[in-house]
Amino acid sequence: MTPLSASRRAVLGAGLGLAGTGLLAACSTGSATPDRDPAYVSPGDKEVAAAEARRPSGTLRSFSLTATPARLELGAGRTVASWAYGDALPGKEIRLTAGETLALSLANHLPVPTSVHWHGLALRNDMDGVPGLTQRPVQAGASFDYRFAVPRPGTYWLHPHTGVQQDRGLYAPLIVADPKEPLAYDKEWVVVLDDWVDGVDGSTPDAVLAELRKGMGGMDHGSTSNGSTNNGSMNHGGMSHGGMDHGGMDHGSASPAPGGPPRMLMGATSAYLGGDAGDVAYPSYLVNGRVPEDPQTFAARPGDRIRIRLINAGGDTAFRVALGDHRMTVTHTDGFPVEHVQTDALLLGMGERYDVLVEAKDGVFPLTALAEGKDRTALAVLRTGGGAAPGADVRPRELSGAPLTASRLRAAAGAALPERRPDRMLTLRLTGSMARYDWAINGKPYDPERRLPVRVGERVRLVFVNDTTMWHPMHLHGHTFALPGGGPRKDTAIVLPGRRLEADFDADNPGLWMIHCHNVYHAESGMMTVLGYRK
Repeated sequence: MTPLSASRRAVLGAGLGLAGTGLLAACSTGSATPDRDPAYVSPGDKEVAAAEARRPSGTLRSFSLTATPARLELGAGRTVASWAYGDALPGKEIRLTAGETLALSLANHLPVPTSVHWHGLALRNDMDGVPGLTQRPVQAGASFDYRFAVPRPGTYWLHPHTGVQQDRGLYAPLIVADPKEPLAYDKEWVVVLDDWVDGVDGSTPDAVLAELRKGMGGMDHGSTSNGSTNNGSMNHGGMSHGGMDHGGMDHGSASPAPGGPPRMLMGATSAYLGGDAGDVAYPSYLVNGRVPEDPQTFAARPGDRIRIRLINAGGDTAFRVALGDHRMTVTHTDGFPVEHVQTDALLLGMGERYDVLVEAKDGVFPLTALAEGKDRTALAVLRTGGGAAPGADVRPRELSGAPLTASRLRAAAGAALPERRPDRMLTLRLTGSMARYDWAINGKPYDPERRLPVRVGERVRLVFVNDTTMWHPMHLHGHTFALPGGGPRKDTAIVLPGRRLEADFDADNPGLWMIHCHNVYHAESGMMTVLGYRK
């Protein structure tokens, strides 16, 4: 999600020129990091290595990952050309046990640079996967070896941090099992939610960003800070359920000319998101890479206790999730346990994860993910007995009430951040508008040389102040923060328009760390900044 500077565009162009003659000879960049800043702890500094040495590191678990152009079958005869990890959507699950060490070799077969960010993990800084900040870009045809200790269990995921690549097919679940698992369950179901545009009727995420950056011509389509909304009509931009591109898409250009029908979304509103629900009209919404007309079916037996790990990998969509005729018991959010709470439905912003338990009834049941404010759904099916599968447009009654959000959760015993007065307070004003598409933090677009300073050992209070008319899921790399009043430990939290959210964390992981909105288009337009540890 790093914005493309003039110098980076030159690098991308050079890579594309070479890509035309085939992939470059593979090479490993090792742990190469950008140039050091003498005032701050840089990714390659001894402080980062010392912090890693203090983490428990057990059995080495090795994996390989290939980022490559791929034709992806989304179900119901719909095929798209995109980029993916291998030939699967989502990418193949990576699973290990807390206390082990992960070693993964990324091979970049894309025509442009890429990287891997390990969303939610408090890992060593030089492995965080942010080109230009924590590592050099992994060039086309090259490889990069990631290696780091994974001390904490939880539900995580991985994706690039370059441009809007995340809104293609480049993502995969990362599950870290607890060797002392306290929950009792019979089966586990990993559910990845996504909004999909790439390869549909000529669209690409880059073209969507180019359209959005033109803004609304001076008319903001969002809600005001008092919650009122405009009456713009929703434009689905030529969306058709059968309109997938069956021809090959050329994804070779780093900044392709805008293509496909309009994708800018107007009039999508949600009371639970404070008004405006999103910017982009997606043609399809997916569960585990499948369209609702041809959903994935998860088989179990009546009475089975099922752990469902929910991950929102979307680019611009919050999902309201419910399992028909069941109540869900929330056990974790963003990898940390919470005091158990029952609910009919959950609301997940982009980047958020929730773990829930359900006791399966006898029959066939829809797991429906409503694209909040966009009036479209994604679907998967739980089958424990006979009966017809639900239709693609099924809306379980459990979706009709107020969904649970993180503000209603409390950290479980042992997961709460100990009480302590903050040593430092950092205010992040979220600024910008749809009118100009000038999203920023503290009125300034992303600049990797601009840092919010902290020191090792401090308790830091982040104060997010949303001065915009849209909601923003704010994500902190390399740490987890605690929401107020004994709230849950999180790494991604929704900040509603016109509202303020405080979040405390302990500065115990030296380096340079991103803080950004996890709406990929807001981030790429400038709503990112850097947390830097002073030497």
